Amino acid sequence: MKTNPIVGQGTTLHQWQGSRHLAELDSIDILSLVPPGCRAVIIAPHPDDEVLGCGGLLQLLAAAGRSLQLISVTDGSASHPGSDRWPVERLSVVRPQESAEALRRLGLPMHRLQWLRGGFDDTRVAAQEEQLRDFIERYLRPTDVIFTTWSEDGHCDHEACGRAGAEAARRVGARCHELPVWTWHWATPEDAFVPWQRARKIALTPAQVARKRHAVHAFASQLEGDPEAGLGPVLAPYVLDRLLQPFEVVFL
Repeated sequence: MKTNPIVGQGTTLHQWQGSRHLAELDSIDILSLVPPGCRAVIIAPHPDDEVLGCGGLLQLLAAAGRSLQLISVTDGSASHPGSDRWPVERLSVVRPQESAEALRRLGLPMHRLQWLRGGFDDTRVAAQEEQLRDFIERYLRPTDVIFTTWSEDGHCDHEACGRAGAEAARRVGARCHELPVWTWHWATPEDAFVPWQRARKIALTPAQVARKRHAVHAFASQLEGDPEAGLGPVLAPYVLDRLLQPFEVVFL
């Protein structure tokens, strides 16, 4: 089993802002990745990954009238292990509600959003990877463009979703792209492990970043820790700083 690289405060925003690799990335128009008539399918391991990884991308697609399908793989109920304030039973209800509010804040047309809940076990997706692949495949079309978390993102659920999403897409003949989320925590700015040659920037306006920030603050459970259980917030300020830059990155 791989060592969990998501420890400490990770690489700072200041370090990323000095990254030569990031500065040299080519930009790409998201509407060229999802042409007219195609549907974007977002695979989120936990409620909040769809906003953290691609909240700007979602705004751009929605504004252009593209069809959207969101697959929430787990309910995120394992985010506060051992917490009396945020027990599994509470989180399983609250976290999907937070996602719904965040998507509303992004301005997504909720009446047209196709939203599937996978019901897989938080932190145990890798053990159910074949079932997840089959679940995703059932809801894909050959013309879909899939966006999933990177298969080397550093979180076991993110990586399993990346693998399952890519394989499901391959089986139906759809295109699949990957999104780094926890990569910004453990990777270094010039890290050779990151597939920079596949990376492209999606530029965001200040208004789009502000709307993404507003959406992220719907995830109250993740912004709060539980000191009595020795838990800090999952989305600490230094985590959000890295995820609210004026661009998002996609691996083609």
